[in-house]
Amino acid sequence: MSGADEEPRLAALPANGWCLSHRAATPLVAIDREQAPSVIWCKLEFLNPSGSIKDRVAAFIVLKAYRKRRIGPGSHVVEASSGSTSISLALLCGQLGLRFVAVMPGGVTSERVSMIRALGGRVEFVSRIGGLAECQKRAELLAEELGAFLPRQFSNVDNANAHRFGTACEIIGQVPGGFVDAVVAGVGTGGTLVGLGRGFRDAGCSPRLCAAKPIETHRGAHACCAVGECFCDAESSSFSSRIPGVVENMSDLFRDEEAEALETVEIDDDVALQTTRKLNELGFPVGPSSGLNLAAAEEVSRRLGPSATVVTVFPDRMERYLSTDLFEEGRPEIR
Repeated sequence: MSGADEEPRLAALPANGWCLSHRAATPLVAIDREQAPSVIWCKLEFLNPSGSIKDRVAAFIVLKAYRKRRIGPGSHVVEASSGSTSISLALLCGQLGLRFVAVMPGGVTSERVSMIRALGGRVEFVSRIGGLAECQKRAELLAEELGAFLPRQFSNVDNANAHRFGTACEIIGQVPGGFVDAVVAGVGTGGTLVGLGRGFRDAGCSPRLCAAKPIETHRGAHACCAVGECFCDAESSSFSSRIPGVVENMSDLFRDEEAEALETVEIDDDVALQTTRKLNELGFPVGPSSGLNLAAAEEVSRRLGPSATVVTVFPDRMERYLSTDLFEEGRPEIR
C-alpha cells in the first residue's frame, strides 16, 4: 500500500477522463514563407481535444487537484477566463463529473459562450468595462460561496509547468537537432512563454524569449462591434483591441530571470490578421493569435539569421472568432 502522504494514483480518475489525461502529442510543422530567411517551426496546438493549447493547462492543474483529492465528482471548479481556458475546463470537467463555472466579461463572442454551455459549463458575466480584473474578483467570491476549486491561471505556476514538462519536451523531441534558439508567443497568462523557456533550458538550450505584442494601427468601430459581439476592451489589451487573449499587466507568472531576458516584438495588428487569414487559406484553421505569433516569429528569424531555429505555437482554432474582424475584414469576394 502507498504511504499516507503519497498522491492517489492516476487510476483513480474516472474512465471518461481519458481524453485529456492521456492526450497525444500535437504535430510540429515547418512553415516556409518569403517573410523569413528560414522555416518557422510551429506547434499545432489547435489540434488539442477542445481546440486550444489551454487543454494542457486545464489537464495539468485540475488532474493534479483531483489526484490530491482536493476535488472529486460533483465538485465545483470556477475560473476567470474570457475564452479558451474556460472551454478547456468545461470539457475536462464534463469528463470528470465536475461542475464548471466560467466568469467572463460581457462582450465576449457568442461562439465561446455557446461552446462552454454545450460542454456542460455555466457562464456568469461581469461588466464589460471591468474586464478580466473584475472577473477575477467575482471568481474569488463565487468560489468561496460554492466551496469551489480555483485554477488561478494567471498566478498558478502549474500553468507554466504544463508547458515546461509537456509542450517543451514534445518540441525538443520533434525539432531537428533537438535545439531551440528562440521561442515566440503572445502573452496572456504568460504560462506558454515562461514554461517553454524553462523547458528548453532544462534540455540544455539557451533560448531567447520573445513576446509577440500586437499594435493597433487604426481606431474606430470594427465589424464585430457593429453587431454587438466583439472582444474589443472586454479581454484584450490597450495596445490592440483586435487580437484576443493577449493582455497586459495580468500575469503573475513572470519572474526576474524571464523579465531580464524577455524581448518584445511589436506586430501591426492588421499584419497579424492578414497572416491569420493566409494561414487559414493554407489549411491551418487558426485564430488571430496564431497569425500574431507567426508574424513575430518571422521578425525574430530575420534578426537572428537563417541558421537560427525559431519555434512558436498556434494556440487555437478559428471557430471561436467567426463574428470578429478576422472574418469580416479583408474577406475576398465569392464569385
